[in-house]
Amino acid sequence: RAAERPQAGDTFDVIVVDFPDPTNFSIGKLYTNSFYALLEKRLSASGYAVVQTTSPLVARQSFWTVVQTIESVGLRTAPYHAHVPSFGEWGFVIASHRPWRLPDALPGGLQFLSVGSLPLLFDFPLDMARVPAEVNRLSNQALVHAYEREWGKVAAH
Repeated sequence: RAAERPQAGDTFDVIVVDFPDPTNFSIGKLYTNSFYALLEKRLSASGYAVVQTTSPLVARQSFWTVVQTIESVGLRTAPYHAHVPSFGEWGFVIASHRPWRLPDALPGGLQFLSVGSLPLLFDFPLDMARVPAEVNRLSNQALVHAYEREWGKVAAH
């Protein structure tokens, strides 16, 4: 069943979260532990969610705040990053009720991803490595504050 009209109690094997950047408090509410608690309830026991975040290179604190917030509701995370030509280095998070592991094989015909290159997506160099982060809550909007601080430096140049 599609998520457009979920029924009470429905769970999903795949959930894709692609919110706009948390540039203000209205949008920042989408990234809170309240939202991820709802996602956790709707994610099947064997399902996976993927969340588009921000650049772990430009907005390191913001990226790890999203990861910390997802983990705060009891989901396991597998953060990763990839170069996106129109955005630069960009971050994502796989979330699930169980540990995620790299696949032994990939579908044929892929042009830009191989079994050998896949582990590199989950490897964060020192300038993008995990930092302590606060859980983003409706009451603190920690993500919006971090995002403004980090991306504001880029806009100022």
